[in-house]
Amino acid sequence: MADADSPLVDALLRVGDRWSFLVVDALLSGPQRFNDLSRSIAGIAPNILTDRLRRLEGAGVVASEPYSERPLRHVYRLSEEGRELAGVLRLLATWGGRRAQSDNGLHHAACGTTIEARWYCPTCARMLEDAEESDLQHL
Repeated sequence: MADADSPLVDALLRVGDRWSFLVVDALLSGPQRFNDLSRSIAGIAPNILTDRLRRLEGAGVVASEPYSERPLRHVYRLSEEGRELAGVLRLLATWGGRRAQSDNGLHHAACGTTIEARWYCPTCARMLEDAEESDLQHL
């Protein structure tokens, strides 16, 4: 079982449900108003969308700005931390696409090849080999 103080547990507590991931995914294309988000996320109920936007804003993943005061309405956008989540969502979508045997992953426009993620160490300036995976650790 994962340690309650692990980075994975922390991340899942902040954004670990499907609606939160779908809200972040919808905002990757740019800022949106509530009704735009509601239309772009199939099946999400307004109360669930409101709850996820509040949670994500509280977690620092989403930021909102009012565009109307009467009635009060907001436009939502990803914060810098939210944009960092894009890589995680792309990896998850690629993984899901392979399991569903679809070809919906990201492709390199120049050659059409599906992009793969690799572990990279910026200090050593090199890609890590699969055999080194057991040497990875959270500090």
